[in-house]
Amino acid sequence: MNQHVPQSVTLDIAGMTCASCVARVERALLKVPGVESASVNLATERATIAGGDSGALLEAVRKVGYSGALRQADAPARDHDHHDEDAAALRRDVIIAAIPTVPLFAVEMLGHVHMPFHMWLMSVVSMDVLWPVYFVLATFVLFVPGLRFFRHGIPALLRGAPEMNSLVALGAGAAWLYSSVVTFVPQLVPAETRFVYFEAAAVIVTLILVGRWLEALAKGRTGEAIRRLVQQQAKTARVERHGATMDVPAEDVRVGDIIVVRPGEKIAVDGEVVDGASHIDESMISGEPLPVSKTPGAAVIGGTLNTSGSFRFRATKVGGDTMLAHIIRMVEDAQTGKLPIQAVVDRITLWFVPMVIGLAVLTALAWLVFEPQFALVNAVAVLIIACPCAMGLATPMSIMVGTGRAAQLGVLFRKGEALQLLRDAKVVAFDKTGTLTDGRPALTDFILDDDYEHDEVLAFVAAVEKRSEHPIALAIVTAAEKARMVLPEVEGFASEPGRGVSATVGGRKVEIGSERMFAEHNLADFNTARLAAEGKTPVYASIDGKLAAAIVVADQIKPTSKAVIAALHAMGIETAMISGDNQQTVEAIARQLGIDRVEAEVLPAQKLAAIKALRERHGTIAYVGDGINDAPALAEADIGIAVGSGTDAAIESADVVLLDGDLRKVATALKLSRATLRNIYENLGWAFVYNAVLIPVAAGALYPAFGILLSPMLGAGAMALSSVFVIANAQRLRGVTP
Repeated sequence: MNQHVPQSVTLDIAGMTCASCVARVERALLKVPGVESASVNLATERATIAGGDSGALLEAVRKVGYSGALRQADAPARDHDHHDEDAAALRRDVIIAAIPTVPLFAVEMLGHVHMPFHMWLMSVVSMDVLWPVYFVLATFVLFVPGLRFFRHGIPALLRGAPEMNSLVALGAGAAWLYSSVVTFVPQLVPAETRFVYFEAAAVIVTLILVGRWLEALAKGRTGEAIRRLVQQQAKTARVERHGATMDVPAEDVRVGDIIVVRPGEKIAVDGEVVDGASHIDESMISGEPLPVSKTPGAAVIGGTLNTSGSFRFRATKVGGDTMLAHIIRMVEDAQTGKLPIQAVVDRITLWFVPMVIGLAVLTALAWLVFEPQFALVNAVAVLIIACPCAMGLATPMSIMVGTGRAAQLGVLFRKGEALQLLRDAKVVAFDKTGTLTDGRPALTDFILDDDYEHDEVLAFVAAVEKRSEHPIALAIVTAAEKARMVLPEVEGFASEPGRGVSATVGGRKVEIGSERMFAEHNLADFNTARLAAEGKTPVYASIDGKLAAAIVVADQIKPTSKAVIAALHAMGIETAMISGDNQQTVEAIARQLGIDRVEAEVLPAQKLAAIKALRERHGTIAYVGDGINDAPALAEADIGIAVGSGTDAAIESADVVLLDGDLRKVATALKLSRATLRNIYENLGWAFVYNAVLIPVAAGALYPAFGILLSPMLGAGAMALSSVFVIANAQRLRGVTP
């Protein structure tokens, strides 16, 4: 019996600004006939729906106030550029809003706090002139750069689904409307309440625009990781067809085609070597620095780099079936998935906005019954004092200061959400090569037979290895160059892939190779058995047929690696290492560093499975990596942390970047995350307590007993002081130390 699998539809959604928008779009989509599930992601502005007609889905999105577009399943990873356009438009609007807002705010506030300035200003220009100027400036701010809030917020309000735009529109609009009434028809309000709040309306709009601009900048980088991966794909392939060799676009390669690869070229598609031999840099897939020897029958992977030699291979997987294409899809899927995070302010606005509107209406109605002359004043006071300024600043100000301080300390938070998620991390998993280790082999030990001198053997071996392109050879040559050795001439150089190299140096036969090459020799005298337990790789050298030395090469552990593991343990964080290297090497390094758990010999897809398993066992997980192969894992983890020395794709997939690759900054990032979240909750606590206390006062709760009313001017002042508190509290984050 065939099981019905609903068709998956993906929509790009425009116009969402907060978690309440996501909830409303999801609810609308789930009501469409035939829809079995719907998931909306605010960061990627994308909805994934199982079942339903695409036309009906788009209409459902339109009806709740947003616009949608059908996304094709094979759409290229170049569709995030609109975020760059959004950021450019918002930056323009921030500048346009700031130009009139800054002088308006400065003049009005300075007049309130410095009486001599106020008296001087009144002697120069009267209120009859000054207030209309304020009106012109504030009106321009609200209805030119700030028009978006009214265009989205008012319709949402009319639909009975108010959101953050509605709160901004009501707060700024109420301040502007009341001030306009006082300016042009003052007889409508009591003389003792004739004050203007144009500066409050303008500042609200300008600050919210700044927040939207920063958000657009972050979203603009969402698709960059996928674009970097796409760039790894070869553009053309040299294919043998009809008895001739021709260059064809990589997308035109068919399964079964014979492809010729020369040194320095990228491999176009996945396949199997037919003839020839070479070493291929597969670090983008495995993360390991050593090129892999390829002989007939070996598998090759599209996007990897042929470092030496020429060969022919038969295409076995093309197009969307290649490993690189799978990696790209994994990154895209991980980025599209919903994070387990919802902004506190966005959740609160689901009930806060309707509550404030309701209280303002009730205030007006109550005063119309008892003291009609105060109805408008008190209703406006409620709306102004409940303005989203402090609430809106609580999170972004802490994030801005916290991430600014982080940047000073060499930690770049690419996404604000990472601050909250990182605080909750229970385990930090590391890639090995290039992250915990240097990512390149170095000569660590030189074990000699008693009959030979160190400098002589090293000079002979380096002279031969200088003809080789293998990374181990480079490590040996580098060691000789550091010792300022003069290398002798070499004759008859020969290479045997997978075994070693040989040549004649100064009339003596020198052979260098793996344990397999010297299997008939007695290797026990060199005591190399212990080296594997230390994560080191020995190669052997013979001179005139006699074993002369064991040359030990290893990928060195970074000096900061042990310190960061210890620091994380001190913070109560468990550590893990996930690597494509062999089990013995990975376990050896883990023992040296004190890492709690290891996963070795894993490919990119298995890294995702390992991360998911760690998440199920421990909870929120952070992953630290540097290679292209780490991009899916960085995207899948709750928090992806890339070392600055890593690849662009890894950095663009990450939420946090360590700018100079110092792993100790992982602990610094955690400390900053905890401090910033604590600061955010302090700010939010203040904002909500302030609203809970002063909204009733603005409504007139103190009037029956004490005859006290809170005028809109005092409401605006309280709002400003609340914002000052939030900003000042956020500044404390500048004192966070590494």
